[in-house]
Amino acid sequence: MTAAPKKVRLEWLDALRGFTMIMVVANHVCNFTFDLPYQYSSSMHFLILFRMPLFFFVSGFLAYKSGLTWNLPTLGSLLSKKFKVQTIPTIIFFLLGAAILGESFMPTVLQWLSVPTKGGYWFTITLLYMFIIYYLFCYLESKLPKSIPSWLPIVVLLVVSLCFYETCYQPKYFAWAMGHRGPRNEFVRYASLEQLFMYFPFFIYGNIVRRYWNQAQRLMDSRWFYPIVILLALFTALDSQKWHVMKGAWAILPLTIARFSLLTIVFMYFRHYQQYLTRFTVVGSTLQYIGRRTLDIYLIHLLFLPNLPTIGLFFKTYRHNFIMDTTLSVLIALVVIGFCCITSNILRISPFFKKWLFGR
Repeated sequence: MTAAPKKVRLEWLDALRGFTMIMVVANHVCNFTFDLPYQYSSSMHFLILFRMPLFFFVSGFLAYKSGLTWNLPTLGSLLSKKFKVQTIPTIIFFLLGAAILGESFMPTVLQWLSVPTKGGYWFTITLLYMFIIYYLFCYLESKLPKSIPSWLPIVVLLVVSLCFYETCYQPKYFAWAMGHRGPRNEFVRYASLEQLFMYFPFFIYGNIVRRYWNQAQRLMDSRWFYPIVILLALFTALDSQKWHVMKGAWAILPLTIARFSLLTIVFMYFRHYQQYLTRFTVVGSTLQYIGRRTLDIYLIHLLFLPNLPTIGLFFKTYRHNFIMDTTLSVLIALVVIGFCCITSNILRISPFFKKWLFGR
């Protein structure tokens, strides 16, 4: 396996990962702690548009390895490493979560296995699928004739991923996928492939940005790009959340544009203010620390979520409290993340736990 020279770490990207992890935990606080479905939350209903797409975008961005020589040993090594890191910790914490959070162990395990979200532990499974597809793609891409334009294969993969993404939102035409109408495809359900279809385009989008980083930076620094993205995000988010001008099969269009444009805005924000997000600033060092422990926090945080349904009842009764909704969700999320980091540090004292619980 031939590795690329080690590159300088983008500190603001670690901070962005930390911010995204906070948004993930805050959403779970809203759902599980407050017992407040996102439809009733004035903030999470909006933040959910870009929360998970942004997480997968960053994963795709970091997945690109420019100096890697793709051959069978390289492919096998990468797949083996990812399989170990993504599956073993997930299985351990999945079983631990079922034992702690469920009323009865085996019924909880069976119930969680029967749903695509796997009791909240679907993310690492879906990310593993993405890495398998992407690594196989890179291997096959390296074998293509040099006469084929370098941008063509990854663009084709993006288009194909968008086609599968479309099946998640057109059950009238693709009942085999989501099964909202007609018989549900149980294999897709049990294997959590719905989540793969939903989020893989954002993984590929992040990968394309990294592949063409110089061109992407010139585009982001141009005078016209950011205003256009802002306007697109504004009108498409309003339509998908409130106006619903686009109806039926066309409703997916503003939703998709809103997701891509909003995650682009957040990405550009962190890049633009990167001087405030270094390890020498309090905010920067905190977000970077969380960003480097995303796997640990993701696996542990479900075990620490408190039960406060009264707060959810308050927000259901008094709607449109965006500031209070966001503030409470984020503050509790930060407390939960703090407990996760302490627990992670305790477990990481043991090299055995460090290796098998967190893949390090």
